[in-house]
Amino acid sequence: MVKVIITGSNGLLGQTLLGLLLKEKESYQVIGFSKGKNRSGREDFNYVSIDLTKKENLKEKIQEIQPDFIINTAAMTQVDDCETNKEDCNILNVEVVKWLGDVSKEINAHLIHLSTDFIFDGKKGHYKETDTPNPLSYYGLSKLKSEEVLIHSDIEFTILRTILVYGEVNDMGRSNIVLWVKKMLEKGEEVTIVNDQYRTPTYVDDLALACKISIEKKATGIFNISSNKLLSIYEIAQQIAEVFDLNKNLIKPISSIKLNQTALRPAKTGFDLLKTNKELDFHPKSFKEDLKKFKEKLKKN
Repeated sequence: MVKVIITGSNGLLGQTLLGLLLKEKESYQVIGFSKGKNRSGREDFNYVSIDLTKKENLKEKIQEIQPDFIINTAAMTQVDDCETNKEDCNILNVEVVKWLGDVSKEINAHLIHLSTDFIFDGKKGHYKETDTPNPLSYYGLSKLKSEEVLIHSDIEFTILRTILVYGEVNDMGRSNIVLWVKKMLEKGEEVTIVNDQYRTPTYVDDLALACKISIEKKATGIFNISSNKLLSIYEIAQQIAEVFDLNKNLIKPISSIKLNQTALRPAKTGFDLLKTNKELDFHPKSFKEDLKKFKEKLKKN
């Protein structure tokens, strides 16, 4: 029986992971850590209501549980908020990772940590795990610092870098690009989308599966997890309209400069997935293929 703590178990990835691991109750004992009440709509796992930014309490709880794996899905990910609230961003995105690393060392646990394409400056795109980071935003910098914490530690760790995660779970705290575009178009409202930023979006079911594979293979090091085809965010919106049979003409392109966002975004990211294909034996598909799977899932629910 593998004992797993999921931090941020109320979030999109957290809830998706709960669903995936709890399908195999004979193999996994799952403990969810999140702030406030359990929002997952499930009661078949141990839920701990906890403020991760309270260091001693966090360490104490983990030591009580003695997990084999900790999957850290908790983070401050709103890029502009991180730019204006650097202190809060630093505590959750960097300090908490240090504490998780310290306690993992004490109890000999394997830490799986989520990172982002925003550690890169977006000048070249199609990034490999070995490419040199150069973040443009405080959010990107905080995630890079969190990676460095683990790289310079002597614990067993896995870093899964990912891009524009989308999907749907119970009682969602925030939306994502697919749900937002879909909702706006369903209401018949115009959507203004940047056409000069390029990404390979990630279906949350794929990301959860990558976490599970990392446990099964005891994979260590850094891996890229995203879809396999680079698209502009405008093209992403167009494909959402196509798959969900909505009006593409409501989608209007805009350049990044005109958006006037607080934090800078990398122009072109996207990942090279060769290492992921080879070492994890995991072969992500195109955004459109994943979107069709997501559409089927929404129909069932």
